[in-house]
Amino acid sequence: MRPSRAAEIAAIVARLIEEGHLPLGSRVPSVRAAAEQHGVSKNTVVEAYDRLVASGHLEPRRGSGFYVRRPKRRGGDLRPVHVSEAIDLVSLLREQLDRHYSVRVGDGRPPASWMEESELGRHLRPRSAFGEGRMEHGYGTPPGYEPLRGKIAHSLIERSIRASAEQVLLTFGANHGLDLIVRQYVEPGDSVLVDSPGYYPLFGKLRLARAGVVGVRRGPEGPDLEDFEAKARAVQPKLFFTQTLAHNPTGGSVPLDAQHRLLQLAEQHGVTLVEDDPFADILPLGSPRLAALDQLERVIYVGTFSKTLSASLRSGYIAGSAELIRQLTDVKMLTVVNSSGYVERLLFELIAGGHYRRHLKRLRERVERASATALERLRGLGFEGLGEPAGGFYLWCPLPEGLDDIALARLAARQGIFLAPSSIFAVPGDYRTAPAIRINVAYADDPAFLAFMAEVRAGEFA
Repeated sequence: MRPSRAAEIAAIVARLIEEGHLPLGSRVPSVRAAAEQHGVSKNTVVEAYDRLVASGHLEPRRGSGFYVRRPKRRGGDLRPVHVSEAIDLVSLLREQLDRHYSVRVGDGRPPASWMEESELGRHLRPRSAFGEGRMEHGYGTPPGYEPLRGKIAHSLIERSIRASAEQVLLTFGANHGLDLIVRQYVEPGDSVLVDSPGYYPLFGKLRLARAGVVGVRRGPEGPDLEDFEAKARAVQPKLFFTQTLAHNPTGGSVPLDAQHRLLQLAEQHGVTLVEDDPFADILPLGSPRLAALDQLERVIYVGTFSKTLSASLRSGYIAGSAELIRQLTDVKMLTVVNSSGYVERLLFELIAGGHYRRHLKRLRERVERASATALERLRGLGFEGLGEPAGGFYLWCPLPEGLDDIALARLAARQGIFLAPSSIFAVPGDYRTAPAIRINVAYADDPAFLAFMAEVRAGEFA
């Protein structure tokens, strides 16, 4: 049966939207103009536009007309077309990692036994309290070392996030996890919301993906929810990247009621939340998190060992729905093949043997003492507006009015002092935050730094 004219017109407009010929947020021709353009009645155009509203391609605005919006993906498909096309090319690589076949003439590597008997094999074979193990010299499984994923899933359950090992993907740290999410979701021209001030390396990743980076004002108690709602309505973003707890750079955490409201607004505007939680392992287990409230439905959770163990052990993880993790695994496999099995086994042994737990206890105590000392010293110098420590490494220190934070950082550098000015953490081209510096509490008791800050407070650099 030939489709109706309304269906034909709807299909034409949908194709123009999906191919990018009609930009997001643009107004489509009025009903009268479209009727003249297609040579049909206004009722036919109304029916076509109703179909496009139902499919999510158009949004009606009372008294103004119809505007282009992003259509909802169907059937749980979380992957843009260009990513799907790329993934289709890696079936050979997938088999080299998953290893379903016993006869492996098409493999890209020699058998593991050739490496086990080498000098390399003798040096890299793991030795632990559980005895000497056998090291696999192949690529490993795509999601990462399964026993470590199991340990991470257990730690998530302790944070009230119900997750299995199949919902965890190991990465080369949180930055790699964020990069995989950007590749999965973001297409050129898409709008993405971020904390401002926020995690500035993320801004660069998004600009590299040719996304529109839109800052949401971040205050002492988290994102400004009115600002979030206004910008979500205006730019229809796919994602909002945020840090709920011990935020970098401000150090603050988001109260439970604000987290609830943020989830409601994200649901209302179709925004996926990416919760970066780098200090999770040294924060109280009862700390409220978006991922715990949402149970990984609309929230993607990113963790890392870099902040709490070693930046050189590049290992982190993404937790999400099982379907999302399968798709992100494909993106990981296509871009880096796999994460480091050696590092992941070392981390597993540190966790399983209790070494990591003991390390975290000492680190937690150090952070608590250093935070209290930093607050005492800075308040003693007359600095006001410092937030209470939330368990991470950072304090946000507002500067006296009239100071240029970048100029101050350059002056400090000439005295051998490295400062992190607030302008670095703001979205480029966005509103300017009041001048401040991010302070790492571990270094805040340095006499040279405190002497410099005393001069700042005395107005000697105004």
